[in-house]
Amino acid sequence: MYLRFYGLSELPFELTPNPKFLFMTPGHREALSNLQYGLATNKAATVLIGEAGTGKTTLLRTALESEMCKRVRCVYINNPALTRSEFLETLAHGFDLGRDAAASKAVFLTELERLLTRHRAGGGAIALVVDEAQRLSDELLEEVRLLANIETAEEKLLPLVLAGQPELAERLNTSGLRQLKQRVSLRCEIAPFNLTETAAYIAARIRLAGGEAVRLFTREAVTLIYERSGGIPRTINVICDNALLSGFAAARKPVARDMVLEVCRDFDLHGDDRERLLMKGVESGEASPGPPAGSEGGVALPTDTRSRATQAPNEAITDEHGGQTGGRLEAARPTGFSLFRR
Repeated sequence: MYLRFYGLSELPFELTPNPKFLFMTPGHREALSNLQYGLATNKAATVLIGEAGTGKTTLLRTALESEMCKRVRCVYINNPALTRSEFLETLAHGFDLGRDAAASKAVFLTELERLLTRHRAGGGAIALVVDEAQRLSDELLEEVRLLANIETAEEKLLPLVLAGQPELAERLNTSGLRQLKQRVSLRCEIAPFNLTETAAYIAARIRLAGGEAVRLFTREAVTLIYERSGGIPRTINVICDNALLSGFAAARKPVARDMVLEVCRDFDLHGDDRERLLMKGVESGEASPGPPAGSEGGVALPTDTRSRATQAPNEAITDEHGGQTGGRLEAARPTGFSLFRR
């Protein structure tokens, strides 16, 4: 709807887990390496923890589509709120084991071990990945633990990946699930973005969609997006998509802070208490506190995210009045962001 207005070739802030739009912070990079290693080397269980909306599903898909995991066939479950019989039926269907295996656990285990052994002898592997694993019942988590016991004397035959919200980590710390926790070979966690990562994330998605970040959002707008989203990528996408739609409807670009604020009000996104107090003062006309004396200014949107090692050294960021604030960007850091220096 707004693609031509902003000079985009595709929508930059869709909520689908498209690996093309994966933004790699150091934490994401480490988590991806753990997932790839766990799947490629048949580790018993790999656990990925992250708040809702931080990109766990996108990271899983990226790992499964990577060169390192090209010989790994994956059975992927993303809605594990199932009964025991439904879970068995889902697995039997995913592993192509037939009706008898779906109806009998004994047949299922026999057929599964035979399949895994045959696959491994051919140089491949089969893995079970459970997304939203915090929704698994204790009964099903026990079933998952028993699946992790399928092995030869030399290696595990069914590597497991459990991805879930922090509640999963809490449950694994309970005494009833200690045996499953003991089988966790790798554990990784991804956190929400900080402010500079949020700016770089927005810029990266816009660039991949064929646009220029500095022409779409002002620096103040990006700061507010971070405050109200808490650095959660999914929430950032929702705010950005709706803000761009509002800008298109009003024939205004770049999107300024007031338009983002309106979107956040519509979605009841307030940020934390400190941010609410700050925003209340700004909206009432009070002076907004500037950065401490001697500190550096706001955040610039990097315009080139193709290579975070070769970020453009000189870029400007559009301000709220439609002009450009001159400045020089730091050399790019591994996370793909730059700080704006006054």
